[in-house]
Amino acid sequence: MNVLMLNGSPRINGNTSIALQEMEKIFELEGVKTEIIQIGNKDIRGCIACNTCYEKGKCVFDDVVNEIAPKFEACDGLVVASPVYYASANATLVALLTRLFYSTHFDKTMKVGASVVCARRGGLSATYDELNKFFTISGMPVASSQYWNSIHGRDAGQAAEDLEGLQTMRVLARNMTFLMKSIALGKEKYGLPEKEEFIRTNFIR
Repeated sequence: MNVLMLNGSPRINGNTSIALQEMEKIFELEGVKTEIIQIGNKDIRGCIACNTCYEKGKCVFDDVVNEIAPKFEACDGLVVASPVYYASANATLVALLTRLFYSTHFDKTMKVGASVVCARRGGLSATYDELNKFFTISGMPVASSQYWNSIHGRDAGQAAEDLEGLQTMRVLARNMTFLMKSIALGKEKYGLPEKEEFIRTNFIR
């Protein structure tokens, strides 16, 4: 089992990192390999809907998105973490996810997804919902915890004082591990769910 973890914070070793590191400890104990990639401090432009990825098999903008794509394909689970800005995820992270999910055409069915959000106070659940939509449009089961996957902190290091938030991260990592292992066993015995040809209906005809 291996999990790819994307840190959408621009701050190295900030509060979002504390949440991911707490998860990483549990993954290590469970024998799950992890890789954390810092995203929020990179220059990543948004998708322009050019559809060149359908011709080239990768995004036309050859940056970290294309570097992450094979790691995404190889992983059993994806954790996406973000600080909260105006009840929304970091725009750099959203730009990356939009291009990453759109330009990668491999089957994402039954890869496990988990979103993690960090804020001083509010906007957590809105950001959590925003990030989960990338998983739920892709056939990816969403891992949950004992509470919404959130942690609180404003100044550097404050998230380490949020004992409930830290526990939420540990429970999330255990639940995600269980789900990934269960899906792996299910795929061995039953395979993936049957696929239908996609029916695409436009509202304007």
